[in-house]
Amino acid sequence: MMTNKETPTMQPRPPHSPSGRHWAQINEVSFVAGMRLLFFVYRLFGRWPFRLMLYPVLLWYMARNPLARKASVDYLARLRAAHPTLAMPVGLRGAFRHFAAFGESLLDKMLLWGGLFPMDKVHVHGRATITDAIAQGRGGLMICTHLGNLELCRVLGRRHPTVKLTVLVHTKHAQAFNKMLAQLDPGSQMNLMQVTEMTPATAVILADKVAHGEFVVIAGDRVPVSPNPRVALAPFMGDTAPFPIGPYVLASLLNCPVYLMFSRRTRDGAELCFEGFRERIRLPRKQRDQLLGELAADYAARLEHHCLQAPLQWFNFYDFWALPTLDNHHAPH
Repeated sequence: MMTNKETPTMQPRPPHSPSGRHWAQINEVSFVAGMRLLFFVYRLFGRWPFRLMLYPVLLWYMARNPLARKASVDYLARLRAAHPTLAMPVGLRGAFRHFAAFGESLLDKMLLWGGLFPMDKVHVHGRATITDAIAQGRGGLMICTHLGNLELCRVLGRRHPTVKLTVLVHTKHAQAFNKMLAQLDPGSQMNLMQVTEMTPATAVILADKVAHGEFVVIAGDRVPVSPNPRVALAPFMGDTAPFPIGPYVLASLLNCPVYLMFSRRTRDGAELCFEGFRERIRLPRKQRDQLLGELAADYAARLEHHCLQAPLQWFNFYDFWALPTLDNHHAPH
């Protein structure tokens, strides 16, 4: 589905684009055993010894996962081409630093659920955007990303009982890592909801949660696990990329406010950012494709903005720009 909006001139793709293999087929945490060992290294000796031992694990992982490695190189090349003034590494050196940031993120997840992350150093921007809704007893839909660390919001939700979150996930590709989180803290799985396909029954359950002032969290930067995913095409990093329409279709069904949530690791802690996106989303049949394209483009613009703040913390190790076979038969109104 192409949008009716005019799109900026697209720059050519960097050469040697990786395969269009779907993200769910790539086991991005296949080095869980190594991470488990490194977690205990951190517990005993601190972060710098952890980092020294992390590097061999990363080299092994990069050597064993050429598609993920090529995807990282491709992403960094696109980023440099779209934003030439941005000072950042490219090529294999850049990919290594990208994977290193991913390793640090996995450690942070374990520290969060192990009760060892410095929560006093998590700075929240746009807090009033959410607290005002909570004070009014209003729930909503939060669209998150694979930038930074979503676990931060889940832990904050558990630290503040008035903030109730249900995170929609497709965890089949990360069962080993989620099992390890559960071992650190059984509560790590309490607010996860496994959703491979959105059914009417699922929508009813989520609508009830929102009606009771809860927040449903869904990722907006990975296409659905489907042979013919329903996507909208939007400008992103100087090229056209497919974005899922599911968050916006779900928002229209729930008839609730929609927020964006971003996070990133900082030198001494982390940052969470909440933004209002739409008060309501309505998708009349005649304007459906156009509106979905506009929503995807607006989301992509905000994602790119936040990626530029922490470019090595966007963890999608597959060919994000590969255009799937499009399915324009959307869910019924």
